[in-house]
Formats: sequence, structure tokens, C-alpha cells
Amino acid sequence: MAEIVVPKWGLTIEEVTLLEWLKEVGEHVEVDEPIASVETDKVTQDIVSQVSGTIVEILAKEGDELQIGQSIARVES
Repeated sequence: MAEIVVPKWGLTIEEVTLLEWLKEVGEHVEVDEPIASVETDKVTQDIVSQVSGTIVEILAKEGDELQIGQSIARVES
């Protein structure tokens, strides 16, 4: 089982806000497929899956403040 984490986008970004899930538990995802939208202090970006498989657990909810490197979902290949 693999975990999808909040990626590091820049030197100064340490935290993002989860705006919306684009995928749900039970859905299949491919590498580089957008799974959630997040907002930094400057821009809105999509978090993409780093692995292919089925989302088996979502670890964060919309509105949560997330740290860079924090796990947000678990995927089973």
C-alpha cells in the first residue's frame, strides 16, 4: 500500500489548505492524475497521484490545513 503526500512546490510553501477532493474511496487513479485541489497563500493547485491503484482511504477532509509531506490518502495497487 502506498500513500499520497502533499508535494513540496517551492522553498517558502510549508502549508496548504485542502479545497476539494477530485476522487473518492474506491476510485482508480493513475500516476500524475489529479486527486485533490489545494490552495496556498498565492495559488490553487492540484495534488496528483504519485502511484497507480485504487484509493482505499482518505486521510484529510476539505478545509484541513496540510503540511508539506503529510499523507492525505492511501492507495492499493
